[in-house]
Amino acid sequence: MFNEEGFSVSEFIELVNQTFELAYPVVNIIGELANLKISKNKWIYFDLKDENSSLKFFGTVYQLKDPLEEGMMLKVSSRPNLHNIYGFSMQVQNISLVGEGSIKRAAEILQIKLTKEGIFDVNKKRQLPYPPSKIGLITSSQSAAYHDFIKIINNRWRGIEINLYDVQVQGEAAPYQILQALEYFNNYPNNFDVLVIIRGGGSPEDLAAFSTESVTRAVSSSKVPTLVAIGHEIDVSLAELAADIRASTPSNAAELLVPDKKIVINNLKSISKYLDRRVKESISLEESFLKSQSKQLNELINHRINILTNELHHKRELLTAYDPMRTLKRGFSIVRKDGMIIRSTKNLSINDVLDINLAEGDIEASISGINGT
Repeated sequence: MFNEEGFSVSEFIELVNQTFELAYPVVNIIGELANLKISKNKWIYFDLKDENSSLKFFGTVYQLKDPLEEGMMLKVSSRPNLHNIYGFSMQVQNISLVGEGSIKRAAEILQIKLTKEGIFDVNKKRQLPYPPSKIGLITSSQSAAYHDFIKIINNRWRGIEINLYDVQVQGEAAPYQILQALEYFNNYPNNFDVLVIIRGGGSPEDLAAFSTESVTRAVSSSKVPTLVAIGHEIDVSLAELAADIRASTPSNAAELLVPDKKIVINNLKSISKYLDRRVKESISLEESFLKSQSKQLNELINHRINILTNELHHKRELLTAYDPMRTLKRGFSIVRKDGMIIRSTKNLSINDVLDINLAEGDIEASISGINGT
């Protein structure tokens, strides 16, 4: 590769790069971002600096998981490289934010961007089935958050199918694994009622995966309704804001999803007692009403019977008063000619035969004389 006189330029560059590959294939460097440039919407160039030095970096825009601005603290995984034309630079493998200030600022920038797009619009939020019958759970199976969630679900409401997709919940691989889990559940043949993403508390760096643009967009666009609970109550990630429902903690997520069976049973008992009391009250009221109605009906019937009885008595008296026999018994008689009652002498003639009805017996007579007109 070289002779006694020295290296050629290309030979030396090749030697340096081989040395880097053996000694420092990948290094993590932390520093303050400066001179950020994006070329052709594809390439990124920037420096990392500290109080005394500055180092150049080169990569692609696809490695930008978070919004960046000058002054942020970054940790960049990169490969040292001596280019044969452009000189020494660090080829970027991964970029992550360092420090609460940088993480918070990146989240603020991204939140403003996504808010303008309507990602967090409350009108897009969907209601969750209560309780769900089938849950897709995205978290680490080794986490306390997972065990607390399962314990609370089982204590409150048994019989729910929970399917776990085990993911890392912090670090460089976390966003990609979370995206895979969301894609898996959204494309699952048998639909899930809700997707739950949970993680316990931690530092801003630990929770950063849940405020990345890719994860936030995936949560917002999920076909299955989502519930997200990241960290403690005071921690708020962008994925939580994009979800249909946000829970303050993983334990609170379980409480929001299912009722407490003890409370439900007590409520059912109270409702049963209330309904029993109301039924008895209703029956009592109906009985009182029926008794009152029966009494009124009896009074009306008796009153009507009295009226009819009086009317019947009155009519009997009238019939008695107009009874011909009573008149005959007082000494009167009924005179008929040819079956017709005679009330006047006008139609009578001498020798007419008359039938006379008395109170006791009848008489047949003939007219021998007529007095009157």
